[in-house]
Amino acid sequence: MAELKKKLPIGIEFFKDMRTKGFYYVDKTGFIVELLNSWGMVNLFTRPRRFGKSLNMDMLKAFFEIGADGSLFHGLAIEDEKMLCQQYMGQYPVISISLKDVSGPSYEAALKNMSRVIRKEVRRHQFLLESDRLSRIDKESLSVLFAGYLEADVQEESLELLSEMLCKHYGKKTLIFIDEYDVPLDKAYERHYYPQMVDHIRAMFSGALKSNEYLEFAVITGCLRIAKESIFTGLNNFKVRTISDVQFAEYFGFTDDEVKTMLSYYGLEDKFALLKEWYDGYRFGNRDVYCPWDVINQCDNFLHNPNAPMEGHWENSSSNGIIQTMIENSTATTKAQIEALISGHEVEKVLVPELTYTDLDSKDEEIRQTYLWSVLLATGYLTQAGMSQNGLQKLVIPNKEIQGIYEKKIRSWFKIKIISNTERWRKFCIAVKSGDAAGVQELFNSFMADSISIRDTCVKKRMKENFYHGMLLGLLQAEESWIVKSNRESGIGYLDIQLEVPTERTGCVIEVKYAEQGAFDSACQEAMRQIDECGYVALLKQDGMERIHKFGIACYKKSCKVIYDLET
Repeated sequence: MAELKKKLPIGIEFFKDMRTKGFYYVDKTGFIVELLNSWGMVNLFTRPRRFGKSLNMDMLKAFFEIGADGSLFHGLAIEDEKMLCQQYMGQYPVISISLKDVSGPSYEAALKNMSRVIRKEVRRHQFLLESDRLSRIDKESLSVLFAGYLEADVQEESLELLSEMLCKHYGKKTLIFIDEYDVPLDKAYERHYYPQMVDHIRAMFSGALKSNEYLEFAVITGCLRIAKESIFTGLNNFKVRTISDVQFAEYFGFTDDEVKTMLSYYGLEDKFALLKEWYDGYRFGNRDVYCPWDVINQCDNFLHNPNAPMEGHWENSSSNGIIQTMIENSTATTKAQIEALISGHEVEKVLVPELTYTDLDSKDEEIRQTYLWSVLLATGYLTQAGMSQNGLQKLVIPNKEIQGIYEKKIRSWFKIKIISNTERWRKFCIAVKSGDAAGVQELFNSFMADSISIRDTCVKKRMKENFYHGMLLGLLQAEESWIVKSNRESGIGYLDIQLEVPTERTGCVIEVKYAEQGAFDSACQEAMRQIDECGYVALLKQDGMERIHKFGIACYKKSCKVIYDLET
């Protein structure tokens, strides 16, 4: 009988569930050891979303909180730290909250969600109302936190008050864990109540983290390091560990060895190269790491279908608006730098370690662009590739998944832009459906001149072809009366683009090739040969198209050549 394998932990954020319900767990308990060996009063860890922050925070709670179940850590690395476990495991009262769902269309709506988060944590400690170590006045103060809705001023005092009550009850100082602290600020910026939320979060953190005599230490996670003046005003013994720091580098994300071990466990060793190409490439400190969310989800796909296509899982779990903003507002210089990135090159930038969302709206173009590049790094859309000789940070696109996100956003921006130029776009459509190769060539060249291109670099030829294919597809799909299909099986292969103009019984087959080193003629001939040899016109004939145009299009940088033939 085959061994029953552990389940892949898709979306599991609770450490207890991970360890008791048969999920595969990548051991990150070394995080606890390193934290205890080098902690400050307040410890901030910034990492992109879906890199294991929430699970690590729940692991801390499971380890430190009074009443901890030591069996959850059996067989894990920390079990070897006997003295450390004796000294710290199950020894502290813990306040643990996540702000990931604190959002809303208005400040008032966000406060309601914050109230729910706080009340949920307070109810976990309702035994305090029966404690013989708390005075009547203490209990009266605490009872306010059990109200149906907590007003803003009550919220701002809640964590400090709860930490005091826990300390009095247990006779031990409290640990405070706050996950995704910057989500309310991100949402507030999007919905235009950022100043109010900044003031609110600052007041909460000031009470709980600054001069709180009942606090042992705190751990906070988020994507961005918000400027100290905005949130963390006056905090002493404040330690920040960003993606640039060597310390703790391997505890957020999967390493090569961890991915190899997982693949071996599930019999998927042959998928390593694919996973590495798609999901590796992030550089945290001195370690290369994979996005765990991607690895786990794609492994699950492979277990159900060994031939499952590679997918971008992370991109569907996180907003990509920052890239859209950057592309839409790009200067000529920024556009050239994006071209370099998607072509596999580095860009060199001055980055800011501390950010404020208001910098995004700065009237100073340099400040605004510096902010954008810094956010792209912090949120996982770029990664670091060392320092230049002049002290600038080198940035690259980490992997194929992120490459795809940039290309999709560029195509989306391109489609919107070309539709806005109605006259030029209409001329292009007329040229395509009438078989006017010279017109298609002239107009597609003009569109490419206005867009972001891919350079002739080490990027694989197929990726270059896909980029131009996507641009052309965006132009054609803008004509809603046409039936446009991409990579459709026809004859003995997969054609790039097939379109039908049903009202005119006209069809087109378009094959796109990348012209290496500007060899347009040979690339065009290769495209036309592929159309004929693979029988790409077959489906158009089956669909009743009476006039069929065949286009071979060769692209290189921001130029193209088009050749044409009429199917007879």
